[in-house]
Amino acid sequence: MYTLFKIELYKIFKRPRTYISFGAMAALIGIIQIGLKFDGKEYIEFVLAEFSKTFSIDGTICNGYFVCYAILNTLLIHVPLLIALIAADMISGEANMGTLRVLLSKPISRTQFILAKFFATSVYTILLLVWIAFLALFVSMLVFGTDDLFLLKNNYAVQLKENDIFWRYIGAFFFAALAMVTVASIAFFLSQFAENSIGPIVATISIIMVLTILSTMSIPLFNKIKPYIFTTHMVAWKEFFDVKVNADNESIQGTIQYPQNIVRSCLILIAHIVFFVSASIYFFKKKDVLS
Repeated sequence: MYTLFKIELYKIFKRPRTYISFGAMAALIGIIQIGLKFDGKEYIEFVLAEFSKTFSIDGTICNGYFVCYAILNTLLIHVPLLIALIAADMISGEANMGTLRVLLSKPISRTQFILAKFFATSVYTILLLVWIAFLALFVSMLVFGTDDLFLLKNNYAVQLKENDIFWRYIGAFFFAALAMVTVASIAFFLSQFAENSIGPIVATISIIMVLTILSTMSIPLFNKIKPYIFTTHMVAWKEFFDVKVNADNESIQGTIQYPQNIVRSCLILIAHIVFFVSASIYFFKKKDVLS
């Protein structure tokens, strides 16, 4: 299966469309960085307008860590579309080109075929997140420098010391990769029910949009299913930037306020991945590739 996996990975990165995602992320992140480089001070003053009336803040708020957080908060909701462009084409693309029958005539099982394609899709997804991490975090640190990270939450503020931030971003990007692999598993599952990638791409984005709305609406009926919807847990990377406080309301370095939330979200996302990959194997085994 390893040989098949390498072939699938080669096929992904042979297609010009694969690099659209990397180019799009570079362009969008670059635009945000340029905007904050020239107008970052005005942006910070606008965001902290009310807060600055009560407290004075020393240091550079618009530093590399803050810029990276702003980028992730803005762009991670758009990454699923870029992942769906590839994941939704993995099987439907073969059917569209008429190569699915030829591939399945080889001495490989359908389970191996599905797993090789899904693992290749996962590698593409992770590499895209690594690219985003390089641009959003490391380039921002280089351009803007580093300092404490100051964040405004819904009803409180968080200040993280400079030496207590980097590991949080590592954890956040690992979690984001898991969330995006979940999206890839859904698009991959839908891919086998179409003969072109447009349908699965549109279906994947539509599912994410609908479930995102459901997970953000405060309606008693939907509150019962919110804990089990994957979109509810895709934003749990932000938990890495909440810290515990002591009796004097001072941040305790090296802590996460609710680590159990991250663990629970990871388990639910993994459960979704296992379900959709298993379902892909089940339905593909029954798929008629001769008609």
